[in-house]
Amino acid sequence: MNAESNVSGMLDCGCPSEFPQWDGKDVDLGAWLVHEQGVPMFLHMPIGYEAALDRQHKDIKRLHLTERWPGFVLTQSAAFRGRILCPLSEDTSPARRTFRLSNPFHVRCKLMHGDIGGGVRGAVQTMQSALLDEGKMPKELFLSYLTCPRCRDERGGIKIMLLRHWVKSKKLQERLDRQQKR
Repeated sequence: MNAESNVSGMLDCGCPSEFPQWDGKDVDLGAWLVHEQGVPMFLHMPIGYEAALDRQHKDIKRLHLTERWPGFVLTQSAAFRGRILCPLSEDTSPARRTFRLSNPFHVRCKLMHGDIGGGVRGAVQTMQSALLDEGKMPKELFLSYLTCPRCRDERGGIKIMLLRHWVKSKKLQERLDRQQKR
């Protein structure tokens, strides 16, 4: 499935008013232009996340670029330094902090209802197991926060989209083929 852009606004709180309907799907984001914003973290917990989002939105506006889905960003955490990727509508841009995702760039998506501490770990493990069973090697994990504490009550509670980047693996596929022959 290929993703499509959507032209809509961001809510006052900064959350996306609309977001892609990718729940339970594999999507190819290959060659998409994205804007990258670094964010400091301490043991995978973002420090100043809202300030980093605000900086990114202002930077995108200053560069005269447009977000594919205003407010929809992919957050990748790390021990001390994470990043926020914002998909852009433009095909090219010489601006700093913009780059194209590798092609192909497959992600498996899962929409979670509830807080990050709830069932995210189990959902990630289930997603990872399913990918391995299909001969696909799981790579980076991205989170997209679709609601915040200010808008979650009006929008049906806390919503987080998990996006797991994966690549096809010949070794895994060969191993699965051998197991099926037995």
